[in-house]
Amino acid sequence: MTNHPHPHSLDTLASAGPAELEEILLEVCSSPRWAAAVAEAKPWSGRDALFAANAAAMARLTTADLHDAMAGHARIGEPKAGDAVSEREQAGVQGVDQAVLGELHAANAAYEAKFGHVFLICATGRTAATMLAALRERHPNDPATEAEIVRGELRRINDIRLGRLLDAP
Repeated sequence: MTNHPHPHSLDTLASAGPAELEEILLEVCSSPRWAAAVAEAKPWSGRDALFAANAAAMARLTTADLHDAMAGHARIGEPKAGDAVSEREQAGVQGVDQAVLGELHAANAAYEAKFGHVFLICATGRTAATMLAALRERHPNDPATEAEIVRGELRRINDIRLGRLLDAP
């Protein structure tokens, strides 16, 4: 996700042309179907309406759409170098002991082998240890249960990203 240099009010988002709005929304969530659904809900009457559009769009995503959305996220414990959003969201892994990072790496590999995608969690405000514990707790889930958990985590991440987009200095 790149950082737009200017804040976006709801009005400027709603008045953006289709291509510009799609570009902005795809920086929030890399699912084209999600971006299209949120764009179709405009104009939003307020922040809560934008967040409701996010929730409604997330609820309608297929498994393939969820995979599109997850493709835009770094592996937990491996924030994308030079990506301020990835580094901010995974601040809880910065400076953590290498043994914990090794455990995260091994747990990620086992999760990915089972589910076929990265472990996704709203990492904002979480420590490496709490993310590792969540990863281990969720690994036994069946794919359908895990997909619904991922959907909820993506919704929370998108809400945070949408809020930051609107509040950017």
